[in-house]
Amino acid sequence: MPIVRTKKAIDQLEPGQVIEVQATDKGSLADMQGWAKNTGHQYLGTVEEGEVLKHFIRKSSPGEVKEEKKHPHLVTNEELEKMLAGNKELTILDVREPAEFAFHRIPGAVSIPLGELESRLNELKQEDDIHVICRTGTRSDLACRLLTDKGFKHVKNIIPGMTGWTGPTDKTN
Repeated sequence: MPIVRTKKAIDQLEPGQVIEVQATDKGSLADMQGWAKNTGHQYLGTVEEGEVLKHFIRKSSPGEVKEEKKHPHLVTNEELEKMLAGNKELTILDVREPAEFAFHRIPGAVSIPLGELESRLNELKQEDDIHVICRTGTRSDLACRLLTDKGFKHVKNIIPGMTGWTGPTDKTN
């Protein structure tokens, strides 16, 4: 996962230095932008060369760096599965990329990729009980913090996400 490696690599840089992070996952764009925003580092941009995305991030000075916070409200895959079996009224928001969603998703989930979430907030209701899922819990954590910052009150991050989901799934035929 690019963010985990980026966290380790950026620690080795001096403030002001730029790191190039290469990834093939289209979802890494939103991941890098969100991570940089939440840590105080500067996302400079992304260059696409064929199938490779090259993300550029400038390391901030110690005074600019923010302590990375995690969304405090978590639900495990097992807890979500029980809620769904009990017909609890909730919205499952899947923030993975469209291709990830197409091949493996929780039935009834709403797809809004993380990179589009801020511009599509009007598709969600602030008073709803929103459970956010991605592949591993990283993008969904960023999404939960964004939703909370925008006034959504009942937001939970589903961990560990689709990599550990054993409940029912749908896929596009």
